[in-house]
Amino acid sequence: MGKVIIEPSWKSALLDEFEKEYFVDLADYVRTEYKIKLVYPPPKQVFRAFDMCPFDKVQVVIVGQDPYHGKGQANGLSFSVASDMRLPPSLQNIFKEIESDLNVRPKQSGDLTRWATQGVFMLNAVLTVLANSPASHKGKGWELFTDAVIQTLNTKREHIVYMLWGKYAQEKGAVIDHTKNLVLISGHPSPYSAHLFFNHHHFSQCNEYLVSHGKKPIDWS
Repeated sequence: MGKVIIEPSWKSALLDEFEKEYFVDLADYVRTEYKIKLVYPPPKQVFRAFDMCPFDKVQVVIVGQDPYHGKGQANGLSFSVASDMRLPPSLQNIFKEIESDLNVRPKQSGDLTRWATQGVFMLNAVLTVLANSPASHKGKGWELFTDAVIQTLNTKREHIVYMLWGKYAQEKGAVIDHTKNLVLISGHPSPYSAHLFFNHHHFSQCNEYLVSHGKKPIDWS
């Protein structure tokens, strides 16, 4: 990855993190992996969630696990895929819940850039993955970095809506101060646990909370 190229407000907020030994080792590891193997997302999209959603503009955080590992899918935003890709099952279920909750039918493009530009920070716990090898970059240091990202938001920002779907995301978000933010919890939207995801009305609750704190609601369509 070379020198970390990331949106300036995030670079400022996370400056100390980039200098820690684990991150230096992580950067070396990931840089080497990109040189010798097929890794997703493309290098310029590793920090896309940050680039699309500056630190002071974050309104909503959606925590995912690691990027899609199929060709052309991952684009740096959790649950999102490139616009020409078929919708993955989890995203299909997210769209179904939005339609049920808000009575709006989301555009059938899986590229969620349209959410990111409104302040929806779609953070995967692990930011890179080997092609066709799920969780292959797990335990290399990304989790420490993204824990620090959530902790930094928790310390320096308030009135953010955190959507924690599934046990993994909920453990990741354990540090979040529920008195300063809205924390929404449910099962993961994957087909295996979707029955624990549906009918929690997270999207309407999110918008009601944002409006109650003088913020613009998210257009989830």
